[in-house]
Amino acid sequence: MDIKRCGSRPSTRPSADYFTGAVRLDPLVEMAEPARVRAASVTFEPGARTAWHTHPLGQSLIVTAGLGLAQSWGGPVQEIRPGDVIWFAPGEKHWHGASPTTAMTHIAIQEALDGKTADWLEKVSDEQYASRG
Repeated sequence: MDIKRCGSRPSTRPSADYFTGAVRLDPLVEMAEPARVRAASVTFEPGARTAWHTHPLGQSLIVTAGLGLAQSWGGPVQEIRPGDVIWFAPGEKHWHGASPTTAMTHIAIQEALDGKTADWLEKVSDEQYASRG
């Protein structure tokens, strides 16, 4: 058994190469191989969001607070709220983040394939973020 005590691991600010705005990442699960699951609690301040990205084995999000937005490539921007569970299939190009006026926190769960959990792509433009169609 390995217990990670609350407060024993510091919050981090993820790379500005992959996020727009103020984002805080709190690690939850990151075990050595052969385990593959990774999980983190991610808090986005209003207007903050990920870049477009994919996950080799997919990703689940569990919204725990606030009001967020998510979009898959070619689809509409969707509102996401506490209690919502979102699944992005392996290779599905998408982004997620807070609404323009309200922060959002979610738990992100994904598996690593050959040590990699995500493939980061271009940033979401302000026009894409503001789109509702």
